[in-house]
Amino acid sequence: MTILTPSPAELSRGRAATPMAFIRAIVLGYRRRGMDPASALQRAQIPPERLDDPDARVTAAQMEVMSGVAMQALDDEALAWFSRRLPWGSYGMLCRASLTSPTLEVALKRWCRHHRLLTEDIVFELVPPRSPQRGNALIRVTENVALGELREFCLVSTLRYLLGYACWAIDSRIALAETTLPFAAPPHADAYRYLFDGPVRFEADAASLAFDARYLALPVRRDEKALQAMLQRALPLTVLQYRRDRLLVHSVAQMLAADPSAAHTAEAVAGKLNISVRTLHRQLKEEGVSLQQLKNEARRERAIRLLLQTRKPVKQVASAVGFDSEKSFARAFREWTGAAPSAFRAGAGAPTAGSGPGGSGDAAAGEGSARG
Repeated sequence: MTILTPSPAELSRGRAATPMAFIRAIVLGYRRRGMDPASALQRAQIPPERLDDPDARVTAAQMEVMSGVAMQALDDEALAWFSRRLPWGSYGMLCRASLTSPTLEVALKRWCRHHRLLTEDIVFELVPPRSPQRGNALIRVTENVALGELREFCLVSTLRYLLGYACWAIDSRIALAETTLPFAAPPHADAYRYLFDGPVRFEADAASLAFDARYLALPVRRDEKALQAMLQRALPLTVLQYRRDRLLVHSVAQMLAADPSAAHTAEAVAGKLNISVRTLHRQLKEEGVSLQQLKNEARRERAIRLLLQTRKPVKQVASAVGFDSEKSFARAFREWTGAAPSAFRAGAGAPTAGSGPGGSGDAAAGEGSARG
């Protein structure tokens, strides 16, 4: 991770929304280690006399500099929260250990398990819903030691680390159904809307994040090169919100794949997702796809499976994926794959209609007559 030294103008740019209470928590970490925070405060352009102002706020850039300088000075990415240091690079190691996961669910399970190798002062657990396609998943924190004055800053920061990494890994906003925190609402509770979207409930039994369980099935989209770039500026992940939400594309794709032969009009799809047609088209456009492209993908995948895994004649395959005629299906299939359906099936060595006992005719002939 690189610690930048922005100009005073850059440090003051943007909304000053981070509570001074979080800066005071970093200062307390210095003092617990018998160290002077003056240099960190100076680099972050935070006057020491403002530390005791309950209404004072700092910008995201100031928080990034203050945190980064403190982590290196203390050689502790946990900023003295835990009974042992988490040396510089600890959270980068957690990110790397989860990077090869096929889905967000696997990545989060690995994160929770590997975080426990760093410390058991707090333990993360991913709790999926009873039905994988319905309900909310939960990331819950168990506190095994008293965190004292650093409790709020520790729980908020670690939840934001995990949420920020999860969003980055799947390159998508994760809309939160609820955030719970096991302490009373602080004087700066209004700042929480910048840290966690959705409802925030204080005085809960435990710290947790709840979100739609369908996010768990989204694939991890990052690689080692992207990780190296992210680690250069990892701290903004704890304060910046993602706008892009890939869950919509995933949900639409699942709906289309379940019945690729259906018409799936924009009105029908939007109705099933409880959104407007305009919102459907806008969000798909933000993802760089259209409903028609997703329909074509679902039909193509279904057609390929039927051609390679069954003996259905091409005419039946065409009907099964929503085409009125074999000829129009063959034309579309050539656009998708560069080959006619029968040639694609023969080239893959798949079973063809009529090739088994009792078969009659062949799919290629059927397609040829349709083209004529």
